[in-house]
Amino acid sequence: MAVQAGRCLNVAALKYVGKEVVIKGWVHNRRDMGKFVFLDMRDRSGLLQVILIPKELTETSRALLGDLKSEFCLAVRGVVQKRGEKQVNPNLPTGTIELLAKDVEILNTSKTPPFELENTLSVNEEMRLKYRYLDLRSQRMLANLELRDKVVDFFRGFLHEEGFLEVETPFLTKGTPEGAREFLVPSRLHADKFYVLPQSPQQFKQLLMVAGVEKYFQIVRCFRDEDQRGDRQPEFTQLDLEMSFVTQEDVLQLNERMMIEMVKAVASDKHISSKPFPRIPYYEAINEYGTDKPDLRKDKNDPNELAFCWIVDFPMFEDDGAGGITTAHHPFCMPSPDDMEFLDSEPFKVRALSYDLVLNGYELSSGSIRIHRRDLQNRIFEILGLSKKDIEARFGHMLEAFEYGAPPHGGMAPGVDRLVMILANEPNIREVIAFPKTGDARDPMMGAPSELPKQRLDEANIEVKKSIKSIKSIKSVRSVK
Repeated sequence: MAVQAGRCLNVAALKYVGKEVVIKGWVHNRRDMGKFVFLDMRDRSGLLQVILIPKELTETSRALLGDLKSEFCLAVRGVVQKRGEKQVNPNLPTGTIELLAKDVEILNTSKTPPFELENTLSVNEEMRLKYRYLDLRSQRMLANLELRDKVVDFFRGFLHEEGFLEVETPFLTKGTPEGAREFLVPSRLHADKFYVLPQSPQQFKQLLMVAGVEKYFQIVRCFRDEDQRGDRQPEFTQLDLEMSFVTQEDVLQLNERMMIEMVKAVASDKHISSKPFPRIPYYEAINEYGTDKPDLRKDKNDPNELAFCWIVDFPMFEDDGAGGITTAHHPFCMPSPDDMEFLDSEPFKVRALSYDLVLNGYELSSGSIRIHRRDLQNRIFEILGLSKKDIEARFGHMLEAFEYGAPPHGGMAPGVDRLVMILANEPNIREVIAFPKTGDARDPMMGAPSELPKQRLDEANIEVKKSIKSIKSIKSVRSVK
């Protein structure tokens, strides 16, 4: 009776020497040696060399021997044996053993992949994303997914130990002005009305503080309909957390300790250049570095250096570019108590109790102490030029909640994608997301976004207005005919 080892016997497989096992995985490569054949079998645990000698195989398996090709999915029954001294491969965890095959079953065949799977970073990205399920078979991409899993697992464990409660918040919600364009979701049941996909759980996590949760977190998807860059995607993941009865110092200290312990736990090859993290006021960063995301690495050629810093004392308001006023972060940030006197007379002088965590020149996280009183929150909305009607329509639920003993609270939300990108030494966040979009927000694999049948649009009370470009294209085709 074979031991159902299943995976391709990792380093612990030495205990199987002399035993008959069944392994399942993919043909990584094939080497024909004349009288016998070597297969390197691969699965998530690594590689195992399989030797196929015709006289050792069943009659059915011998008939299949010439058909076995790269990326075929196989089940192989055989005996684990030690390699000869000269055949040991010190570069493989399983390099001291091999599997002498007795029987082979083809679980599925495979077409020749459109690109080599060994190192896909040099392959055209459009092609990689179209065949993402093949791209993810590469060792580098698998390692990125495993690193991401370790980071998320660490955060969950750390925050649970700190007494945080993981709570999910809705994806279908109400539109709010938080600085980026939102994705709209039409309501089938409520004609002419829309949900939006949240840019962040900002209002919900504040309402959870009103609810008495006190310490909340979630690993959450966020959605922003904005122009793309290497470190942005239409949908992204952040570690969202919020705490009641805290000061800014409490939030900074907890998050700094969490990052230091995370690096130690999941990226021990990395080293943090400065502990505690430097704290730089916003205007000092602008004057000295020309950016609020300074790269403080001492040696920018060292891929293992991590230079964290805090940017603090952000302005509460900024020019909206059209002669008006908007918030530098979002309208729920608490103004600095030292600057309250300027709120109405000189709002651009007001600093907020807001802060960013920067890593190697990337904004990793933003956060703030939040407004928790209705009168002050309403005052901020009025400074932003919102009418009483708009305030009530957009934020009435928040303002009402603040009348029921809302506690002081604050938090922040580190970006998981950017963090893993930096830890993995990758050039953009698409390399650490399982199924990302292209730079222009398309999914070549699924063919999204796509048109929908008119019946579906009618059900959702949507009428599509053809663009001028599309109309010209149609007329051009007709004229050719």
